Amino acid sequence: MNISIVTPDGELYKETVNSIIVSSSNNGDYEILPNHLPIVSTVDTGYIKLVHDELVYFVVVINAIVENHNNQIRVIAQDAYIGKSKDEAMKNLQQIRKDRIAENRERNIELAKAEKELQKQIKQTGAGKL
Repeated sequence: MNISIVTPDGELYKETVNSIIVSSSNNGDYEILPNHLPIVSTVDTGYIKLVHDELVYFVVVINAIVENHNNQIRVIAQDAYIGKSKDEAMKNLQQIRKDRIAENRERNIELAKAEKELQKQIKQTGAGKL
């Protein structure tokens, strides 16, 4: 089976797998094996266990859609991170999200400063007055 995992940042993972196990707090756990019936489901916060021969990886996903049709599995997620264990993947995803929040906060502060300076400049030059 082929699996593709995509986030807004692009394709995170694309590979051939023997099976996957999807775990979600809203749908429980289920496994997709070769020639599985078509399925579409959602994952609010959970993980996807990827099994390829002896290799096992975990992808923690947030707000995802999982679709399987003709041994082609597509996962579209708001956020995802891959790791060798689900705990490692979740820890890394949480750190990435924490860093993004800090970056956004800093960006908002800089934007507010720039807006304040622009308003000051407009007032000083008298622009916009008739």
